[in-house]
Amino acid sequence: MTQSAPEIAVTRLSTRDADFDACLSSLLAWEGVSDHRVQQSVAEILAQVKAKGDEALVALTRRFDRVDATTMAELTIGPERLQAAFDGLGDEQRQALTVAAERVRHYHEQQKPTSWQYTEADGTVLGQKVTPLDRAGIYVPGGKAAYPSSVLMNALPAHVAGVREIVMVVPTPDGVVNDLVLAAAHLAGVDHVFTVGGAQAVAALAYGTESVPRVDKIVGPGNIFVATAKRAVFGQVGIDMIAGPSEILVVSDGHTDPEWLAMDLFSQAEHDEDAQAILVSWDEAHLDAVQDAMASLLPSLEREPIARASMAARGALIACRDVGEAVELINRIAPEHLELSVADPEALLPQVRHAGAVFMGRYTAEALGDYCAGPNHVLPTSGTARFSSPLGVYDFQKRSSIIHCSAEGASTLGRTASVLARGESLTAHARSAEYRIRD
Repeated sequence: MTQSAPEIAVTRLSTRDADFDACLSSLLAWEGVSDHRVQQSVAEILAQVKAKGDEALVALTRRFDRVDATTMAELTIGPERLQAAFDGLGDEQRQALTVAAERVRHYHEQQKPTSWQYTEADGTVLGQKVTPLDRAGIYVPGGKAAYPSSVLMNALPAHVAGVREIVMVVPTPDGVVNDLVLAAAHLAGVDHVFTVGGAQAVAALAYGTESVPRVDKIVGPGNIFVATAKRAVFGQVGIDMIAGPSEILVVSDGHTDPEWLAMDLFSQAEHDEDAQAILVSWDEAHLDAVQDAMASLLPSLEREPIARASMAARGALIACRDVGEAVELINRIAPEHLELSVADPEALLPQVRHAGAVFMGRYTAEALGDYCAGPNHVLPTSGTARFSSPLGVYDFQKRSSIIHCSAEGASTLGRTASVLARGESLTAHARSAEYRIRD
C-alpha cells in the first residue's frame, strides 16, 4: 500500500499487486461499536434514563451537549416553533425544501405494499395483512453539521406508511438550534421534537420518559454512541440498521471529467474523518488526472480539513484490469453509494448484486440522491448492502398472516398436521388438529 504525492494523501492500489486483497481488506475494515469503553458508557447512560426518565435525560443533555436546561420543557419544541421556522425561511430555501419533500414523498408512495388474500377450493382463506407501526422515533444528527434532509428521509416514509405518531430527537450542542431542521420537521409532519441526542436520546425513545413517548422503532443515523445504543436496545424496540460512516464507490471508464469525480469523492469525504471515498478505473492515466484534480480542488472546500483527513485515512484510487474486474470489486465492497460513471451504465446494472443505491451515468451525482432525487438516503453501510436495503415505507409497517379455515379445509389440513405433530411428539398439537377432522 503506497501513498501519493504530498499534495493530497490518498492510497493508490492496483489489483495487479500481490498484496492487493490484504490491502483492500485493511482499507475497508470498519467496526464502529466494538470499543468496550464506548459500550460501557452507553450501558450506563441507558440504565440512567430507564431508571430516572426526564431527570436523567436533562442532566445528560446538560453534560454532553452543554445545554443550559433544567426541565424537559426547555428541551421540547412545539408545533408553533416548527411553523415559525418554516415561515421564516427565505423563498429559495423554502422552495428547495418543499420540492425535495414532494419528490421524496412521491417516490415512497410507490413502495406501499398492500394486504392480500386468496381463497382455496374448499373455502379456506389465506392472506397477509399490512399494518403501520403506531409510533416511530427518528434520530437526526446535529453534531458536526445539520441535516434537514435526514428529517425528510426518515419522517416522510413513516407518514406514507401510515404511522400515527412521529417523534424526532435532534441534539443541539451549546443550545444552537438549526431552523432549517425545524422547518423540515414541520414540512414532514413530525408530531414531537425534543432537542436531545446521543445514547440518552435513543434510551428515551426506547424506554419512554415522562415527556418522551416510547416508540416502536428507531430510525436514523448517528455517531458511535448512537449506533452502540441502537444495537443495545434492539429487541426492546425495532431499529433500521447500525449505520457506519458515509461511503462512496465510483467506477469510471476514464471519460468523465476528473474534476466532477474529484468532487463526487469529496461529497462523502467531507461528512467526517471516518467517511470513505473510493474510485475504481481501468485507466491509470485517468486516476492520475483525478488525483491532480483532487489536489487542486481540496483547498476550496469549507470542510477541507475533514475531507483531507478522510481521504488520507480511508480513501483510495484503485487501478483494475478491466470492467469485469471493476464489477467484482463492486460486489466485494458492497458500497452504500455506487456511481457508475460509464458510457452504458445499464449494461453493468444486472451484474451489480450489492449496493445501497446506484447512481447511473456521468450526470447523476450522488449528492442529488442525498437531497432531492426521491429515493431514500438512509442506506446500508460497511458492506451490509450484501443483506440490507435502503430505508423505506416497508420499515414502518409490519405484516400479519391471515388463516381462515372452512370446515372442509380444517379437516383436510388437520390430517396433515396430525401426522407431522405426532412425528415431533407434540401430542397436544396433533389432538388439537384432529378434533377438527371430519369422519
